[in-house]
Amino acid sequence: MSDKTVQELAGIVGIPLERLLEQMKEAGISAHTAEDRISEDEKMALLGHLRKRHGKDEQTEVSSAKKVTLKRRTITSLKQGTVSGKDTKTINIQVNKQKTYVKREDAMSDAEREELERVRKDLEERAQKQEVEEQLHRDKAAREKAELEAKQAAVRKLEEDARAERAKKEKETEAERQQKEKAQRLEASVERNAEKVRKQAAAKKMAAEKKTAGGAARKPVAKKPAGGAKPAGKGATVHRRADKPAGGAKPSYGKKGRKKGGRNKNEKQFVVDPNAKHTFEMPTEIAAKDISIPENIIVSELALKMSIKAAEVIKHLMKLGIMSTINQSIDQETAVILVEEMGHNPVMVSEEDHETDMLAEHTEADDREEFARAPIVTIMGHVDHGKTSLLDYIRKTRVASGEAGGITQHIGAYQVKTDHGSVTFLDTPGHAAFTAMRARGADVTDVVIVVVAADDGVMPQTKEAVEHARAAGVPMIVAMNKMDKPEANPDKVMQELSAIEVVPEEWGGDVQFIKVSAKTGEGVNELIESLILQSEILELKSPNVGTASGLVIESRLDKGRGAVATVMVQKGTLEQGQVVLCGHEYGRVRAMFDEGGGVVKVAGPSTPVEILGLSGTPNAGDDFVVVTNERAARDLAEHREDKSKLRHNAAQQASKLEEVFSKMAAGETSNLNIIIKTDVQGSLEALRESLNKLSTDEVSVKVVYGGVGGINEGDANLALASGAVLMGFNVRADATARKLILEKGIDLHYYSVIYDAIDEVKKSLSGMLSPEIREKIVGLAEVRDVFRSPKFGSIAGCMVIDGFVKRNLPIRVLRENVVIYEGQLESLRRFKEDANEVKMGMECGIGVKNYNDVKVGDQIEVFERFEVQREL
Repeated sequence: MSDKTVQELAGIVGIPLERLLEQMKEAGISAHTAEDRISEDEKMALLGHLRKRHGKDEQTEVSSAKKVTLKRRTITSLKQGTVSGKDTKTINIQVNKQKTYVKREDAMSDAEREELERVRKDLEERAQKQEVEEQLHRDKAAREKAELEAKQAAVRKLEEDARAERAKKEKETEAERQQKEKAQRLEASVERNAEKVRKQAAAKKMAAEKKTAGGAARKPVAKKPAGGAKPAGKGATVHRRADKPAGGAKPSYGKKGRKKGGRNKNEKQFVVDPNAKHTFEMPTEIAAKDISIPENIIVSELALKMSIKAAEVIKHLMKLGIMSTINQSIDQETAVILVEEMGHNPVMVSEEDHETDMLAEHTEADDREEFARAPIVTIMGHVDHGKTSLLDYIRKTRVASGEAGGITQHIGAYQVKTDHGSVTFLDTPGHAAFTAMRARGADVTDVVIVVVAADDGVMPQTKEAVEHARAAGVPMIVAMNKMDKPEANPDKVMQELSAIEVVPEEWGGDVQFIKVSAKTGEGVNELIESLILQSEILELKSPNVGTASGLVIESRLDKGRGAVATVMVQKGTLEQGQVVLCGHEYGRVRAMFDEGGGVVKVAGPSTPVEILGLSGTPNAGDDFVVVTNERAARDLAEHREDKSKLRHNAAQQASKLEEVFSKMAAGETSNLNIIIKTDVQGSLEALRESLNKLSTDEVSVKVVYGGVGGINEGDANLALASGAVLMGFNVRADATARKLILEKGIDLHYYSVIYDAIDEVKKSLSGMLSPEIREKIVGLAEVRDVFRSPKFGSIAGCMVIDGFVKRNLPIRVLRENVVIYEGQLESLRRFKEDANEVKMGMECGIGVKNYNDVKVGDQIEVFERFEVQREL
């Protein structure tokens, strides 16, 4: 309503209540207290009185005006969303509005017009001033936008210039390398030609020297020609060859014109000087060389570097007590000792330094400007404590219902947009088999949420999650879930966590404890606010431009799309079409998808995406980085693959030797060969580790092969050749493999929950254990007398004092409760008749096989042995 109290009018006008009451009394208005209400006419009368008192025109009184009052009522409905599964609540809101219009009959006075004009001018000035301010604000925003666009254009231009400069440098480097190789080839060719010329000159010189020496040896001797022949001339000398007949007779020739016993005319004759010596001298010491030795090196490669035969290297290794073959690898320490023994200088080379140098050549320097990024939060805790359900409530999805057995078996990466910004969540498994997977989640995260069920308390994986968070050095927030249950006891959770030094802030610690319910949504907003507050304290920053790098969260082999890897971008921006290196796999990014399957073209820091186009499935936890070209990525991947093979061969050789020695010491063990195929790389790693832990000294699990993808014909053939059991975890065999498995009777098992697979393998190993032999005492007899028998020797006359004595059972002879003999019961008689069994309280004669030193007072203990099947 338009009528107001005196108190409200004093507040609107801005004067004290006492002053307003005094003015109303002067104007003749009947209101006397603060709670009295005044009408519109009384307000106009008060205004006229005040104008008269201040000397204004007397024509200020307003006559009775005609009034029009409008009333309006509007009703609106609001629907309030509740928990899923319940009815929607509707709230009706009614709004009443009333407005009064007054039509004045008399014309306004000059003073009122002046007042209205002054108010109008004042309003116009204010509007003009506000318009000027808005225009200045718009100009400033336009300038800032133009500056930002100019900076972005400059950054793009700098990046393009840098890429062009790198391409130019690579092209120049390639040209210089080719020119250098060409110069080296030309220099080698010139050197070879020069060496050839030197050899020819040396040969000519040697031939001339030999010819001179031969001519000096064959000096002319004057002889009278035989048969009265005249000499050839005055002072002439005759050089007769040794094979020329004397007396001027012509030599005889063969069919082809060759002298019998002589040489061809064109054939050269060399005379060897017996006193001549060659210029080669045998080296007196080994020429020492610098031999570069990596972390693992093959014997043949080491021999090639030292320019000696591999047999010499193997011989020296045998002297050092190491049996090796030409294709086996040795470690760096052994290679250093061997190289020093053979007189060379070892130079130890680190594979990591070499790889770092290669990466530095093909990646950008990390000197980029850093900006704020979204936090990466890992949810950890015990199995079935509600981690995925809590994340479901935040994401408004139903992920937990899609997991086999209701448990998470691989890392799920999701990005959630909240009112305070984006948050990236990593959901890790809680089962004991996924320890390595939880450790990977803690390494990449910024904040860890440890979920503890308020009705269950602290469990083994809860403690493990706390240890992972401490090892990674990241802050921790404890979410006490399932607070909607009547049996929830948050104080118990806080006490148990305080026992492992996780003290809540309420008790003077530094860890936030938040009560939540994934079912009702209680405390979820407080949890998100705590996360945002924690991330602001950490001041998370990373460069959001340039080449991307990060970690591989998970990988799998998709039948239609090939190798699929889930990666977390930590620095830079990952774009479609770039070449990435993930561990020992590489490829060009053909497509990127978010957690919902939507296509993504660009992924910035703290963004999880699935990428396609890799050469294979990388290992979970591998680093990924964008490189300049595919050739560099292939070289780096091959280098890593070679290094991995060398390490694998070295470990395999060591395990073989250890296996030989263990078999020599403890005898042969039983092996259960298994081939594992899983849907993702993380499940393969967890399953392999869990099965290897089941091995004992007597039975062992040997994973012959493990891979990602469906079971194919090659896996079936490998299982057939190695006698292995095929295990498919969330994968199936194709048609060809199924046919081969049925024909050959290969043992194939499918699983979707990891602990089902572990339990079945444990049962199989228990069946392979040798049974345990146990003993049970069935009777005890006391020797009362000893008789001699020519057939059985000493016969003990006994009284059965406990149980029974049975023929052919093993016995022990006790003397003063000490075992003095263990053997077989050979003869059992009662009253000179053979008996099969004698019960307690009866007398009998017992003959012990191959033992005659039985005395009166001894006790004969009868027992039987039986087998008991053991379990792991």
